[in-house]
Amino acid sequence: MSTAAEANVAEKEISNDGYLHMAQVQTSRKGFCSVRYGLAIILLLCNFTIFAQQMNLSIAMPAMVNNTAPPSHPNASTERPTTDSQDYWIETLKEFKAVAPVYDWSPEIQGIILSSLNYGSFLAPIPTGYMAGIFGARSVVGAGLFISSVLTLFIPLAATTGVTLLIVIRVVQGIAQVMVTTGYYSIWVKWAPPLERSQLTSIAASGAPLGSFIVFAVGGLLCQTIGWPYIFYIFGGIGCVCCLLWFPFVYDDPMNHPFISTDEKEYIVCELTQQDCSPGWSLPIKAMIKSLPLWAILVSHFCQSWPFYIMTAYTPTYINSVLQANLRDSGILSALPFISGFICIILGGLLADFLLSRKILRLITIRKLFTAIGVLLPSVLMVSLYWVRSSVTITVTLLVLSPGFSSLCDSGALINILDIAPQYTGFLKGLSKVFAQIAGAISPTAAGFFISQDAELGWRNIFLLSATINVLGLAFYLIFGQAEIQDWAKEQTVTHF
Repeated sequence: MSTAAEANVAEKEISNDGYLHMAQVQTSRKGFCSVRYGLAIILLLCNFTIFAQQMNLSIAMPAMVNNTAPPSHPNASTERPTTDSQDYWIETLKEFKAVAPVYDWSPEIQGIILSSLNYGSFLAPIPTGYMAGIFGARSVVGAGLFISSVLTLFIPLAATTGVTLLIVIRVVQGIAQVMVTTGYYSIWVKWAPPLERSQLTSIAASGAPLGSFIVFAVGGLLCQTIGWPYIFYIFGGIGCVCCLLWFPFVYDDPMNHPFISTDEKEYIVCELTQQDCSPGWSLPIKAMIKSLPLWAILVSHFCQSWPFYIMTAYTPTYINSVLQANLRDSGILSALPFISGFICIILGGLLADFLLSRKILRLITIRKLFTAIGVLLPSVLMVSLYWVRSSVTITVTLLVLSPGFSSLCDSGALINILDIAPQYTGFLKGLSKVFAQIAGAISPTAAGFFISQDAELGWRNIFLLSATINVLGLAFYLIFGQAEIQDWAKEQTVTHF
């Protein structure tokens, strides 16, 4: 009898401990003041730094050259009749010359320089993602952040030395930045519970529009006051400081983090036990090549990146040349679209996880719905820009709304790799970045070519081509996209090359 009584007491204690443990797990699940959300904030700062360093040349370019608007005919003389607008630009350029050097770069050269960040970077994502998946993202991302920040400090000197050196530095810098934007993604394989995946990744990704917003908002003012070189000095220095935060507070696995609580660690591990996230040295290459859901993601990355790189590279130039705004106002106007992207990317992640956790929509429905909205509405707004260019208010409104809607893709196709193949997230994210970087290497160069051929109709052709590519990519994703873990991503021992 006593034995039975003791057993009953033990069962009650176990039951109480179980309820207590479940309560602690629920607290870990709901608490935003946790290590995993702190990690998201640090990654937000890294993305902020990297994208500020990517965009600083875009806002500095109008101040670095003596003319951002091409002649009306490719072979026409650069001497044109003086107008009030031209007089204004001459006076503005005199201000630039007083504080920083000005270079005689044609629109074609400007397009090549802006695109050069992506020329070599399409070679880096696959090995970067693979190494991050095998050895951990901590060292890969930290090294990339440091290299990119140091090279940013040398861009003014490189520009003065010559175009060739500037392009070389931009190519190396692009590779280093890919180490960050590709490598950090694999961290979420072991840190992001499925029901929090969209919001955690969206918080980290929101650093991209935030960095673009800040550099555009203050960049024009810096150019007109202390000179365009200080854009590179300031944001390069910020990047070096961010490197000091990376290694003490970021770890590849919650099991090894020195500051994480036991409850949060157990919660993350329990939530991820149902999926195999252990990367292998071998890759199911043949199965990946035959996987249409994977191709849907890759094609979507390429098509969505095409207009993204054009708008980020040419928004200040468009506002300068078409709307005839001075550089300070151009920087502020160019910054507004990115603040909408910063806000909407976070809200989109929260909404996606809400719809999934309440079982309102299936996961694949959420991915495709968010992608469709993030592609169709920005495409319509982009095409409309050419026909409303006479109105500054309408143009700026369209430019502001477009990134807000586009950011929904971060909770759609852009995160879909974590759904279909968490085991190979690092490698596949690198592969998707290859497609994105190829688009980034081609699109600004093509835009510069269109503008050099015809300053007015060139913008129309740029917008129409970008919208067409974007919509075609959406159609391919809607047909072949999936959200279930693929069979080739479930295998423990996979086939070799």
